[in-house]
Amino acid sequence: MEYGRIFNFSAGPAIMPVEVLEEVAAEVLNYRGSGMSVMEMSHRSKVFETIRNEAEADLRILMGIPDNYKVLFIQGGATLQFAMVPINLLQNGVADYIVTGAWSEKAYKEARKYGKINLLASGKASNYSAIPDVSDLPVSPDADYVYICENETIHGTTYSELPNTRGKILVSDQSSMFLSKPCNVADYGMIYAGVQKNVGPAGMVVAIIREDLIRKDLDPKTPVYLRYDTHAENDSMYNTPNSWAIYVCGKVFKYLLRNGGLAEMDKRNIEKAKILYDYLDESKLFHGTVAAKDRSLMNVPFVTGDAEKDAAAVKAMKEAGFENLKGHKSVGGLRASIYNAMPKEGVEALVDFLKKYEGV
Repeated sequence: MEYGRIFNFSAGPAIMPVEVLEEVAAEVLNYRGSGMSVMEMSHRSKVFETIRNEAEADLRILMGIPDNYKVLFIQGGATLQFAMVPINLLQNGVADYIVTGAWSEKAYKEARKYGKINLLASGKASNYSAIPDVSDLPVSPDADYVYICENETIHGTTYSELPNTRGKILVSDQSSMFLSKPCNVADYGMIYAGVQKNVGPAGMVVAIIREDLIRKDLDPKTPVYLRYDTHAENDSMYNTPNSWAIYVCGKVFKYLLRNGGLAEMDKRNIEKAKILYDYLDESKLFHGTVAAKDRSLMNVPFVTGDAEKDAAAVKAMKEAGFENLKGHKSVGGLRASIYNAMPKEGVEALVDFLKKYEGV
């Protein structure tokens, strides 16, 4: 690896494209003749206004975002959206949630503070190793929205097909799969993603929301920063935004456009994941934990079946230069996050090591 870098399989903050980091490094002291770093400049300056506007424009091109959707850059991470979504979108006071892992479960519990939140379907019975059948669900007639976490970072499940919402708007947390494959934005009322998993540095969410869902008739006591209309009406600059994250994400958007867009990322991600899953399917020591049809291309959990053996394998991988392969503390085991920026060579090197470790 260049610059003495290791293969970083962290779930987030996660690996970023080297050429993006090189661009950032070259500009960190003096951004394009401005005499200052982006970290130092006013968010009200013409220079930063251009950075923000280009980031949004490039994201719209990447995803084919329709004109009637707003793109918002919001501080706070995805966890803040667990509250912002129900605060802003509940009108009848009813929503349906599909729980497929740790993050949708947290979102469901948070939303229950704000209305009648129905558990529409759950994968808990399978220990979140599979996505439940979502083709014919009893969606509530008065539901304001149906909520999913489209890719569960901890449990490694993802939707192969979106749920049948019976005409209700779909809200999706795409944090750990954002920009990993083509996305028809019009299928959703709202998409949001914490950027630190597959796009940029921690501390910001990208929210894409249909304009007619941005309400002004919220409870007057709603904190001003927790209102989507606050961000929409101020081009995400009601207050000082996470300007550094916007800047770096903008670099990543341009990188993706230069490298074939989301169709090319999907192709690469399918190829990379197949290398790892093929090994796990044949291994006598390790095995994956997710049903084949619901496997994530981004987050691959696997185990030996013995906690001590898992820990020993993590230790050996770390010593060999493979970092952050320990599974989330809530589930244990091992996990390889293989986001857009993880090169195919990194997955191949990991599999080669695991084969040698296993003695294959």
